[in-house]
Amino acid sequence: MGTVEDDQPLAAFMATVNVGDTLAGTVADVTRSGATVLLDSFVAAPVGVIGSLDLSWQSFQRSAGGILHVGDRVSAEVIAVDSQGGRVLLSRAAVENPQLWAFLKALRPGQRLSGTVAAIESFGIFVDLEDGPKHPVFPGVGFITMPELSWRRFEDPSEIVSMGQHITCEVLTFDTTNGEARLSLRATQPDPFQQFTRVIHVGQILHGPVTKLVPFGAFVRVADGVEGLIHLSELSTAPIETPDQVVQEGEEVTVIVTDIDLPRRRLALSRRRRSALH
Repeated sequence: MGTVEDDQPLAAFMATVNVGDTLAGTVADVTRSGATVLLDSFVAAPVGVIGSLDLSWQSFQRSAGGILHVGDRVSAEVIAVDSQGGRVLLSRAAVENPQLWAFLKALRPGQRLSGTVAAIESFGIFVDLEDGPKHPVFPGVGFITMPELSWRRFEDPSEIVSMGQHITCEVLTFDTTNGEARLSLRATQPDPFQQFTRVIHVGQILHGPVTKLVPFGAFVRVADGVEGLIHLSELSTAPIETPDQVVQEGEEVTVIVTDIDLPRRRLALSRRRRSALH
């Protein structure tokens, strides 16, 4: 297929297509990555593309070949228009459950939604929302990724939430691939790092316990929800190869602030320079 610039009929067709339109057509090919569709409104080439996860709400449980076959008639919603590539990206899942799709499309970033924790997985948290329809596949329409659970570092999501807990979150985006509302729990809470850095400065002396040892240094909790890193080179005045040669998890240490990186929320600390002051 040539570029849109080389194909005037295709370019003219693409100009008429908008996100949210519903298009019908015939499946031209099915692969592991999805299906191509010969659209009724443009029969010169199969420019409609349905990704593997946009084939159906059941895409997570069945392969593309088990859902669609060449020659099948389909109806799908436009989720993106790739003018440069000459492709119309479609979601068949959108028309399988129009009530859920309409609910998700109406959400706006920053909007707050409440619900209960429906499942705690290693990759994130499903939230059963109070408003809106149920999800046909997942335990909840809302989903929180690990980084969006809390400002503070944690090892297990169960440290932050528990099954059945009622929570309120902010909407980040509508994930069209999974048919879910991506949410943030931490966005509803003040960032302890921003609050902490308003009252400290480079060169300030801090105290706290070592929370974790890593090959390149040690993390120290200097305030509730705030941790800083002592790089391996800043742990001791003498050369060391591993942090456990000089500190252990749980040990209280005194450090000096060497750098505050607000955009990346990073606090650099030194134990070596603090020792040198004595």
